[in-house]
Amino acid sequence: MDTFAAIRGRRAVKQYDPNHTMSCEEGQKLFSLAVLAPTAFNIQNWRFVVVRDPELRQKIRAVAWNQSQVTDASLLVVLCADLKAWEKDPARYWRDAPPEVRAFMVPAIDQYYRGRDQVARDEAMRSCGIAAQTLMLAAKAMGYESCPMDGFDFDAVGKLINLPEDHAVAMFVAVGKGLEPARPRGGQLPLDEVVIENRFR
Repeated sequence: MDTFAAIRGRRAVKQYDPNHTMSCEEGQKLFSLAVLAPTAFNIQNWRFVVVRDPELRQKIRAVAWNQSQVTDASLLVVLCADLKAWEKDPARYWRDAPPEVRAFMVPAIDQYYRGRDQVARDEAMRSCGIAAQTLMLAAKAMGYESCPMDGFDFDAVGKLINLPEDHAVAMFVAVGKGLEPARPRGGQLPLDEVVIENRFR
């Protein structure tokens, strides 16, 4: 699918065919594209928790306002942020880079994040947002619909998926075969309201 068409066609679809199963090959393709999303310092701080267990998905649905896409979509992805990815063997993020690049980037990671927990968290959440959009556009290009979600009890979901202490839940992305089209767009703000030249007045 053309990139422009995928952007225009991607919508938050709520109703999914619960009988549709995404093949292993499709899943691999989807996530191999999602992990090409950019991250600061290439630390790849997103973690994609793919919830397949039907019983666990029912429990998550119960703390997600009973939204049907949690159980009915082909994939439920709990997108999490590893808040300490920056200090977990950072040399691996630059193992394929030229030596001079690696020599600069690896210590720069530590210098930038150490002692700056809020900066690390903010950056991890931005990374998860970019990854979510990449995931949804890839899904659309593959003929699937998707739905980004934050309507759930974050603490309860963290407990259900055994979230490590140094991670945070960012959002869900549901992916599957839509049963009905998305509602018409609610109304886009005009560009001259959201695109600011140089500085706010």
